Amino acid sequence: MPTEQDRLLVGLLDRYRFLEFLRFFILFDRKVGKIAARYPQAFGIKALLERISAFKPTGERKGGVLWHTTGSGKSFTMVYLCRALLLSDALKNCRIIVVTDRVDLEKQLSKTFLTGGAFGTEISGKKSGDSLAKTRSGKDLAKRIGQGNERIIFTIINKFASAAKQPECYNPSENIIVIVDEGHRSQGGENHQRMRQALPKASFIAFTGTPLLKEEKSETAERFGAIIHAYTMKRAVDDGTITPLLYEERKPLLDVNQKAVDTWFEKVTAALSDNQKSDLKRKYTQQGQIYTAQDRIKLNAFDISVHFSENFKKAHLELKGQLATDSKLSAIRYKQHLDSLGMVTSAIVISPPDTREGHTDVDETNLPLVQDWWKKNVPGDPQNYEKAIIEDFGTDGPPDILIVVDKLLTGFDEPRNTVLYIDKQLKGHNLIQAIARVNRLHPQKPFGYLIDYRGILKELDTAIRDYQNFEDMTQGGFAIEDIEGLYANVDTEYKKLPALHEKLWSFFTYIDNKLDQEQYRQVFMPKYESDAEGMEVDVRQALREDFYEAVTDFGMCLKTALSTQSFFDDRAFTEADIRRYKQDLRWFSELRKTVRLDAQETVDYSAYEGQIRDLIDRYVTGIDVKKGDEPVVIESIGETNPDYWSDDKARNETDKIKTRTKKTIEERLGDDPYAQKVFSALLKEAIEKAEAMFDYKAQFRMFSDLEKMVEGRDVPDLPVSAFDGNRHAQAYYGAFKLVLGKEFDALEAEKGDQLVEEAFEIDKVVNRAVAENSLNPAGIEQDVRKNLLPRLFSLVGLDKAKAVLDEVVQILRNGVAK
Repeated sequence: MPTEQDRLLVGLLDRYRFLEFLRFFILFDRKVGKIAARYPQAFGIKALLERISAFKPTGERKGGVLWHTTGSGKSFTMVYLCRALLLSDALKNCRIIVVTDRVDLEKQLSKTFLTGGAFGTEISGKKSGDSLAKTRSGKDLAKRIGQGNERIIFTIINKFASAAKQPECYNPSENIIVIVDEGHRSQGGENHQRMRQALPKASFIAFTGTPLLKEEKSETAERFGAIIHAYTMKRAVDDGTITPLLYEERKPLLDVNQKAVDTWFEKVTAALSDNQKSDLKRKYTQQGQIYTAQDRIKLNAFDISVHFSENFKKAHLELKGQLATDSKLSAIRYKQHLDSLGMVTSAIVISPPDTREGHTDVDETNLPLVQDWWKKNVPGDPQNYEKAIIEDFGTDGPPDILIVVDKLLTGFDEPRNTVLYIDKQLKGHNLIQAIARVNRLHPQKPFGYLIDYRGILKELDTAIRDYQNFEDMTQGGFAIEDIEGLYANVDTEYKKLPALHEKLWSFFTYIDNKLDQEQYRQVFMPKYESDAEGMEVDVRQALREDFYEAVTDFGMCLKTALSTQSFFDDRAFTEADIRRYKQDLRWFSELRKTVRLDAQETVDYSAYEGQIRDLIDRYVTGIDVKKGDEPVVIESIGETNPDYWSDDKARNETDKIKTRTKKTIEERLGDDPYAQKVFSALLKEAIEKAEAMFDYKAQFRMFSDLEKMVEGRDVPDLPVSAFDGNRHAQAYYGAFKLVLGKEFDALEAEKGDQLVEEAFEIDKVVNRAVAENSLNPAGIEQDVRKNLLPRLFSLVGLDKAKAVLDEVVQILRNGVAK
């Protein structure tokens, strides 16, 4: 009997494959030595070459997304791609532009290209040869794009904003390959469209470990093209390419003197309106001030110190940890408490005080603690400080723990990094990126550890499940056709901009001096008059609400426009128009804040922030840290085994899956009314059955089976396999069942497979209508009705045909809305 080793040798040593492997998939790195590609890298490169070699009907090269999980060697995969392009007769003349979104990532990637020999022997022989490939400014980028001949260019995505202003920033050649690192982060929006403007026929290849998901589709794939090749976290763990992760929840138990807090609120807000009181409490809750409480952080710092010391330091392991916090203030407080305990060493890596970390709403610019810490610890260049800390972190000396807010939660690869202490809210692809910081292989590291002080298990469960579902979609080859048309109306949304812009200015028609802000404020200033019942009412309240809505509509439309290629291609909109729209949006957004304050609808939270911080520090006391259940392997979070659960856990998990399934039916099945109806009934039936069951594990299995059916849209009484994954055609088939009711069975018996074929035909008509009316969305429904009514009339009669058409149009609307 042949063994696995026999199969490996026969497969690899096939004459053609072996020579191909030697030629394309072995490189010599100056630092590491000889490197052979792993199988996902080899198959990924072959898939990339095939895609890049193909052209769209419009003349540009095809692109797409390489989804290889974080830690699987994407940097070297890029180097292999550069070599493979050079060795291909058809592609050897292609130039390569590598686009990142951060300076540190650009530096890391360019060094890998340098040591891996991607630049060629002349440049690779120089110590800083990679610096020659980096663009120095937007102007330099524009010149290299339009007039340069370098084979490889490195740039930051933000440079395209200024580069686009230069006339030479244009190259219509199809022999340009744009490699975009981590295509889900800041690689969208206006800068992305500016890049496409400059390189209209280039192939855009996004490398990502976490595609950005939007509902059931991939937003990353929507932006760059189809998933070309996938190598997921689960497969990488199974292959031993990355370290498996263990999750453990720890809950800080706090004692809050609620009476004292309520008394303070009553005293401080006595002079505020009811709206302002509600606004202050809402902002207080949103800011999560209780998480920054001194005593809570002190409690967690002690727990972290003990955990790291007991599990790593005392075992004399040369491993490190990372602590993710929600603010610079929290980071510094953690550092102070860790230092005072003296059990572990630590260092902070944050951005300067005048820079907001990530998407935080808190402005920490003027906090004395943050300012003082920065002055004492970062006296010179912040980049040099950060570089030194990262280098020290990679040694067996201090620091033991790296404290961060947003920095180094993506793109930071240090094999010693073993445990991530989480004390900030994370979700979706940001969460997956963060936990991957501790999945690199190290000889002393059987697992990466996630210690959660913020209660993100639900978010982690959702993120893992979403990516597992998306993995299932990609295994059969994820077709971009699944997305095209679904978002087609976005391409014309920008045409509403002039009307929305004009509507905003219409509020100020009678202002004499357009430069006087006070006159703008006066338009919305509260004005009280007596109504018919003698009650004092603000007659300008409705006007203010209309203005708020107008600002929101204009802002959303402009955001969509700046992310849409057709907006930049439309000559009806000039660069001057774009600048004016941006300036006006900033102006009106600030005016809206002022108007709300004038009307006493909101409060300036910063005026109370310091007092609230002191209040929390005074009245929140840390009691203990409660440990959760046994650590859970991350890959098993999405696919759990209830046999090992307690009854309480089984009941909690059942409640979660029940809620999640209900939400999926309500929010994701709007584009399939029949499936929505059937699954709603099945969920109701399952809930009734569960009430009569005392076995919580059996309840969980029942709801789990239902959830799988819902996610796969496996409707019990439909020939699901006949639609081969075409959910739109399946939904149109369901429309017949929905409208015809009991008559459907007789029609199905008479027509047989014709109804399935009719559903596919409806799908073709809808797709054609969407494509032909891309510049006139209003014409889509009209075309669908006109083309389908005669077909449906001959099949089911006029009244039923109209009813089926109504369902088809509803499916179309909900599909496009997603």
